[in-house]
Amino acid sequence: MSDPFRQRKPGFPTDLSRRSFLAGGVAAGVAIGSQGLMAPATAFSAGKDSPYAEFKMGIQSYSLRGFDTPTALKHTRKLGLKFWEAYPRHVPLGTLPAHIAKQKAILAKSGIKLTAYGVLGFDANEAKTRQAFDFARKMGIDSLSANPKKDKATFDLLDRMVEEYKVAIAIHNHGPRALYDKISDVETMVKDRHPLIGACVDTGHFLRSDEDPVEAIQRLGQRVFGVHLKDVKTVTVGGKKKKLFKIVGEGDLDVAGCLKVLRKLKYKRCVALEYEENPKNPLSDLAVCLKSVRAAVKSLG
Repeated sequence: MSDPFRQRKPGFPTDLSRRSFLAGGVAAGVAIGSQGLMAPATAFSAGKDSPYAEFKMGIQSYSLRGFDTPTALKHTRKLGLKFWEAYPRHVPLGTLPAHIAKQKAILAKSGIKLTAYGVLGFDANEAKTRQAFDFARKMGIDSLSANPKKDKATFDLLDRMVEEYKVAIAIHNHGPRALYDKISDVETMVKDRHPLIGACVDTGHFLRSDEDPVEAIQRLGQRVFGVHLKDVKTVTVGGKKKKLFKIVGEGDLDVAGCLKVLRKLKYKRCVALEYEENPKNPLSDLAVCLKSVRAAVKSLG
C-alpha cells in the first residue's frame, strides 16, 4: 500500500507534488512577533453574526484542488466561507499589473478575500523572493506560508523582506522527515528573527509528527500567523500504527482546544480548513468538517 501521506499530484504547471513544490519553489516568509509588531491583519471581518464567532474561518484552497479557480471559489461560498489561503495553482504568482488586476477581479466577483498564500519554498535568491513579496503586497495578502531553507542567508534575506514589505512569513510544518517536523524546528529558526517571521501551524502534520497542536499554538504564541486546521487519526492496521487524514472532528485533533488558545492569543488571521482526502468530491466532507468547527466554537461560549 502506498504511503497515505505521500502528496498527490495537485496539478501544478510542472505536475510536481505539493511537497516537491515546497522544496523547489520561491522562498516564503513567516510572520513572528507581538500583535503590535506584525503586519496588520486584514480588515475583512469575520462578521458579527458569524457561526465561527470572531474567528476568520476560511479554507486552504488546496482542499479544492480538484476544481478550477472559478469553481473552487463558488464552492467556497456555498460552504459559507469567504476567506482563502490560496495555493499557487488557483491564484498563479505574478507581478505584472494586468495579472494582478485579473486575479483581484476574479476574487472580488466571488466575494472571497485572499488573506494568505502558499506554501512557497524560499532560499537566498533575492530576485525570486522579492517577486513573491511584491505579489503579496499587490494582492493585499497578509502572510506567506513558507518552507524556507534552514540557513542564515535565507533567513537574513527574509528579515529584510518582511521589514520592507510588512508581509508576514509563516513557516509551515509538514510532518515526519520534513524540513520543519517538530515544534522545536520552527522555534529554533524564528528565535531572534524579525517579529514578522513566525509560524503557520498545520495541526494535522503536527499530529503526524506526534506533536500536540494545542501545545504548538501555545509555544509559538504571538508568532502564529497562519493555521491549517486539519485532522489525523492514529489507527492500528495489521499490528502497525498508521496515521490517516480524517474529517475534522473524527480524528485526534482537539479542535476546541486549538480555538481556545487562539482566542486567548487574540488571533485575528485566517483559520484555514484544510482537507487532504477525496480531492474530486470533497464538498460533503468539508461540510462535516465545518459543522465540527462550529460545534467547537459554540462549546467555548
